[in-house]
Amino acid sequence: MTIDGLDVRLISLLAAEPRVGILEASRRLGVARGTVQARLDRLVENGVITGFGPDIDPAALGYHVTAFVTLQIRQIAGHDPVTGLLAAIPEVLEVHTITGGDDMLCRVVARSNADLQRVIDRIVDVEGVMRTSSVIALDTPVAYRVLPLVADTPRHNAP
Repeated sequence: MTIDGLDVRLISLLAAEPRVGILEASRRLGVARGTVQARLDRLVENGVITGFGPDIDPAALGYHVTAFVTLQIRQIAGHDPVTGLLAAIPEVLEVHTITGGDDMLCRVVARSNADLQRVIDRIVDVEGVMRTSSVIALDTPVAYRVLPLVADTPRHNAP
């Protein structure tokens, strides 16, 4: 999907202030309310904006340890059965299928290093998981972000 400068400004405004209303957004962006609504609807319809929920910090909920766990799985039934079982573990925040020597990468959280062992034990108990390897994140100097990518997109979409 092609986005332009107005789309970038709208996405940036919504990222900075997710509770801003359409009318206030139109005022700040200097365009008609209908234009903001149409742009927002198009961005949602095309899957550029995927949600409006609050961003949650696991550490604020007591989950101070973040780890990345790679999994080797039995390939008999594919990834889907394992993925479904991993999704039932609350501490598993993300699961990605990957290339290389391992099959999946999970981002998990735990309350402590000892609690991380419990989470990994639950992952190992998932039918189809053969082996895991994990690394603990010490810090997050660059958190998950997409705004720089959004801001750069119009330049790459230009003719």
